This record gives sequence, C-alpha cells and structure tokens, in this order.
Amino acid sequence: MSLPDTLVQLAAESGAKDLASCQKAVREAAQDQRSIVFALLETGQVDEKIFAQKLGATLGLPVWLDDVPPIPDPLRKAFPPKIALRHRFLPVTPAEGEPMTVLCFDPFDHIGRQALAGFWEGEVRWTLAPRRALLDGLRSGYGVGAETFDEIMEGRGDLPPPSDLEQETTILDSDDSEASVIKFVNQIIREALQERATDIHIEPLEDDLQVRYRIDGVLRNITVPPNIKLFQASLISRIKIMAHLDIAERRLPQDGRINLEFEGRPIDVRVATIPSVTGESISLRLLGQQRFDFAQLGLSPVNEQKVRSLLALPNGIVLITGPTGSGKSTTLYTFLASLNSKDRRIVTIEDPVENKIPGVVQIAVKPEINLTFAAGLRSILRGDPNVVMVGEMRDVETTEIAIRAALTGHLVFSTLHTNDAIGGITRLVDMGIEPFLVGSSVRAFLAQRLVRVLCPWCCEPGHYSEQYIREIGIPPEQATTAYRAVGCDRCRQTGYQGRRAIYEICLVTPQLQEMITRRESNAALKEMARSQGMRSLREDGWDKVAEGTTTIEEVVRVTATEASRNGTS
Repeated sequence: MSLPDTLVQLAAESGAKDLASCQKAVREAAQDQRSIVFALLETGQVDEKIFAQKLGATLGLPVWLDDVPPIPDPLRKAFPPKIALRHRFLPVTPAEGEPMTVLCFDPFDHIGRQALAGFWEGEVRWTLAPRRALLDGLRSGYGVGAETFDEIMEGRGDLPPPSDLEQETTILDSDDSEASVIKFVNQIIREALQERATDIHIEPLEDDLQVRYRIDGVLRNITVPPNIKLFQASLISRIKIMAHLDIAERRLPQDGRINLEFEGRPIDVRVATIPSVTGESISLRLLGQQRFDFAQLGLSPVNEQKVRSLLALPNGIVLITGPTGSGKSTTLYTFLASLNSKDRRIVTIEDPVENKIPGVVQIAVKPEINLTFAAGLRSILRGDPNVVMVGEMRDVETTEIAIRAALTGHLVFSTLHTNDAIGGITRLVDMGIEPFLVGSSVRAFLAQRLVRVLCPWCCEPGHYSEQYIREIGIPPEQATTAYRAVGCDRCRQTGYQGRRAIYEICLVTPQLQEMITRRESNAALKEMARSQGMRSLREDGWDKVAEGTTTIEEVVRVTATEASRNGTS
C-alpha cells in the first residue's frame, strides 16, 4: 500500500467522516511535492491526537501527548529557529545522558532531518506529537516571526541603542534589513489572520515591545522573539510606509489604510498610530469582505420577525446601539443587503466604508475637505434615495437632518453608543433633540452584544449551584441544558470559536411615543417596553445558553453592565 493510501486509512481509523476530501488533499499534496501529513491534517477531518497515536504505532515511533514543555533558553539558542519553524521541529530537554527529543508531526520530512543534522551533532530521538500542540509550543517558544527575526539578527552586526531612532530608520532603508523587516511584519499580519484576529496591537513598553491579537473579542498576548525592542522603530516605520503615513512624524496620531490579499480574499487594514512616552503604539484593524445574511445574525424567531417588520417600513429611523466592537456594523450591512434590490436606491455615508455592497452607493467621510456626516447627508437627500444609512449619529446637526429625512418618507439606519436600547432615547434627548421628534421619527432601538460561541469539539455539560443560578437570574430550566467551555487544540485552549450576537429590541409603540414626549424616566420607559414584549440582552443570552450556543459565564461577562444597573449580580 502506498504512503498516501496508508495515511488515508489511518485518517479513517482516526474517525474522519469525509474520506473523499482527505484523499483529494493527500493526492494534490503528493503531486505538488508538499507535506502529505500537513495537507491531511489541514482538512480538519482528523482528530490530531488519535492520528498521531495511529501513525506512531504504524511507524514504531513514540508519541508525545502531554502538554508541550517550554523550551529552555540554552536549548532555544542552540536549536536554530530557521530549522524549528520551517520544518516544525520542537526540541525537548533530554534527561541527563539521553539523546535530545525532537517533536514533529510529519515524520516523512527528510529534508528537515538532513538540515537538522547539519546543525546538531548529537543523537536525536524523534517523537510524534499532535500538530496543533506542536505549533503552539513553537509559537510560545520562539515567538511570532522568529525565523525572519533570526535572519535580521544574523545580517545586522552591531546594533544601535534602541533610543537612536534616526539610526534605526537608516538601517530599515538598507536592502537586506528592509527585506527581512518586511517579511517579519507580513508574518505578524498573516498569523493574525490565520488566528481569526480582528485587531493587532503593537505597543512599546519601557524595555520590550508587546504584540497582542484580539480574537473573538478578547485580547491575547503573542510571544515575540527576544530583543525585538531593538527593531521597534524599524517595524513601526515599515507599517507606516505600508499605510502611506509620514514616517518622520512621531509626535501626532495618524490614520491610514493598507489593502492586502489573504488566501484569495481582500483584506482592508485600518491603521492608527498613537504617540506614547515609550514610543509610537500602532493598532491594525483587519476587515475582510464577507457575506451578509440573517442566518449569521443568530436572531431568535421572535426577534427576526420584529426586524423584518422594521425593514418593511417605508420610513422612519432604526437605531442600533452598543459599544465599539459589538457588531453594529455587521448588523447594519446585513439589513442593507436584505433591502438591496433594483427598485430601491440605497445610499450610505460611513467613516470609513468597511465593506462594499454591490448596488449600494457608499460614501466615505473626509473631514479634511469638509465632507462630514451632516454635509454628506444633505447631498444624499438631494439624490432621491429610498434608504439611507448614516454610520453614526455623532452630533445634533447630523441627527436633525436624519430625523427630517425620516419624517419626509425615507428609511434611515444609524448607530449610537449606548449601553442598552432605552438608553438611545436618553442619548438623543441629551443631544438636544426634542422628545416629540424622537418619538415620532424613531421606529426602534436595537441594542446588541457579541458572545463567544462554544467550541463544538470540547464543550461539556455544566453543573451550577442553585444559589448561583438564582443570583444571575437564569431560569432553572434553561440552566439544566447549559454547557461549559473546556478548551482543546482546535480552539487554542479557549473553549470558544467565533462569536454570535444577542439582542434587545425596543419597538417605539404609540404608548411609548407618548411617554417619550412627556419625558418619562428611563425606568418607566423600560417597564412599558418590557410589558409590550421587549426582552433584555441577558434574557436573549439565556436562550443562546439553552441552545448550547454559548455559556452562562460568557453571557454574564458581556451583560455585566446591564446587571449592575438592575441591581443583580
């Protein structure tokens, strides 16, 4: 039996359900002379631990299933990052008098073994390990981009002091260093995209440079190579060049954009620099083009019915509220995509345009030429639109124009930064909008948050005390079907993969409209809205818990503000 056939058979014994995709991946990798094992594991059909055990038994190799230990400094310095990262070899401290153990997931990488033999003269004990655990061990041991960083260090010679920014920038201009720095920055961005990160933060500390990814809404520190502080200015200058920013300006904040392509799809990167006492901090927001449909929103049947009734309205304002990063833009784009048809003219004004929708006229705000939300909105209304989307209601002028548009027959969508749906009413009145205009123009306020979705591979039933269930307010019958996040190699030990929104939808009914006009308190408005069917963010979250979508802990985390206002835990 050939090697590809043997590996496919081992995949079947490891529980792979779609053997056709395994056979295709293995066949294509063999034709292209790529790693067959890597191609097989990339299909996601194989349990990597079981596969490593099956492969080890077939080849007579030991298998490492314990946690991958950290690489000691002496061994990390002696074992070249080029070899470790290029061929995915992870050295493990040997016991005294024994050969060095090297973990790998592809025992057929003969080129890698020959390369290692040229660097390491001692005896090696090859040991199989699950690929995901191995890659995590390499990442934590050597840091992101360590292979390229090693190349930079080799060609650099004497290093200038970290504070010598002028000399540092000169080194960036030299050919060898420039190519290596470019590759290093690309690796940081590439790994962030592979990890499904939405943001990259490069933050200078007093004696180090910190890199963090925001994955599923949570920041995670990324291990970086030692001495990276020496290249702080070079890395930041490279990113500023990519974003067409002024590399000589280090005292003022700057904003820019980078257009990339990753695995055949375009990625729009928004870049923001912030000067700090330890150097410039840079944030990169990664925005990929995506499809927008209601299934991705995760609306409950009741909420979906409410939303569809709002989208069918001929006029009025629909406001989506929530803090930054709560998915408001995605919801807005989904609404616009569902309304997009040949018999409707849809025009948006945004800051910036995050996703392009074919058939929709989208305008980007440009304050430097006086193209503000208010100025752009005035022009839009002269262009005979049916539907208008304003990225954010930031000031009274923009809000008043939007209200006039709604009262004259336009359907308007926009966002506000408030903690809940009822808070949107208060925000508009505080901005100076007359209550009777709020009540007569706004059709609904939608508050939303994003909760992390349970990893389907490792979640397990959760058991909670009656006291805890009572404190957080979840109905006992919903708590009985709750799951708890555990963590595995597939989800990077977090227990979660992806995010889903929870909603609080307040329809402005005639009764609520009268109360708004009378300037009733938030508590009275909320009591009326709840009596008419409004469910809170936390209650919608409990439904997601009962469905097995997320965990009790996650709902409590994202709705903590709401609970504190209501006087609950």
